[in-house]
Amino acid sequence: MTQSEGKPSPTPAASADKAETLKKLRANVGQLSTRTTRQLEASLPWYARLSADERSTLGLVAQNGIAAFVTWYERPSSPAWILSDVFGTAPSEMTRAISLQKALQLIRIVVEVVEEQVPVLAPEKAQPELREAVLRYSREVAFAAADVYARAAESRGSWDTRLEALIVDAILRGENTDALRSRIAALGWKAQERFTVVVGKTPLEPSASYVSELRRTAGRYADDALVGIQGDRLILVLGGLHDRETSLARLSELFAPGPVVHGPEAASLTDASLSAQAAFAGLTAARAWPAAPRPVAAGDLLPERVISGDETARRQLVAGIYRPLLAASNGLVDTLSSYLELGHSLEATARELFVHANTVRYRLKRVCDVTGWDPLIPREAYVLQTALAVGRLAPPQRPAHDRHATRPH
Repeated sequence: MTQSEGKPSPTPAASADKAETLKKLRANVGQLSTRTTRQLEASLPWYARLSADERSTLGLVAQNGIAAFVTWYERPSSPAWILSDVFGTAPSEMTRAISLQKALQLIRIVVEVVEEQVPVLAPEKAQPELREAVLRYSREVAFAAADVYARAAESRGSWDTRLEALIVDAILRGENTDALRSRIAALGWKAQERFTVVVGKTPLEPSASYVSELRRTAGRYADDALVGIQGDRLILVLGGLHDRETSLARLSELFAPGPVVHGPEAASLTDASLSAQAAFAGLTAARAWPAAPRPVAAGDLLPERVISGDETARRQLVAGIYRPLLAASNGLVDTLSSYLELGHSLEATARELFVHANTVRYRLKRVCDVTGWDPLIPREAYVLQTALAVGRLAPPQRPAHDRHATRPH
């Protein structure tokens, strides 16, 4: 308060005492800093475990705090010095080195050291005023420290969100693996294998906390999780997924109504891009299978993906079903083709091929063993039928010696 606000002017004796106190404070800044450093080492076990650079940063903060107190004690009506004079250029380094709780412990030590030296620093009549100033100063510094950490958390949160969006976009585009791994490491990602990409629709009006809630929920089912929103599409990149089937079912509940598609599990970041592409291709094609489960694997949507023009799905059907059936011989392709064309009738197929019905059963079981798809299940029979169609349309596979022949000059 100023004199005009009703506070009496200090007496000449009080002014002289304060001037003497200021003089002693200025003369003892170095000594107080040294005492503070020793007290930090003696009272705070975590301080000794910090690196030399981190201890140097905190020591500088403590020293600045003591020096700034002298300035503040002389002009207590101007608290704007706190952020610049005490923390200087250190806030980002300090928030990375220690928690807010530890920062407040450090401030308490500084205050205790100064308070212990009050009898040495001030005449007896001026000591109550100095003690009060120390307490008010500690309050201001504590509030300033809380502000520093709040701003750092806000900045870090914004940066993490931007970095997360960049990583998700890089995975979708199949960006350079080294650059992608570096960004993921900066975000604190720990998983190195078993990546799963899940895509679906974003809620029309997601709440402000929707993404953080989704990330927190995903963290319960996977070692790591990235969340990306691109328009009306929601992307989850999961690392180290636990109990895959149950986890995917639970996570699909967080998507908006509509198809939710997950790509095949990828062993590396490079494969994660392929998994994401398969998931998005499946999301595009899922409308053609209204009865599809939710979530559905991209690999279960191969027929629909082929119809929608997905070249990767066509190659998968040819390489994973049609050609293995041809290579297996034993009439598997002819038996499967007849079975599908004759309305899935074992007896009609047996008559068509002039074999016993048990032979048809055996061959169809062999089809399942070779391809992993069971022709006795209607949906899987549809996948096999699509594979036969695209396989017949595929260009003939060249013999191995032709594929590896040297190209003529």
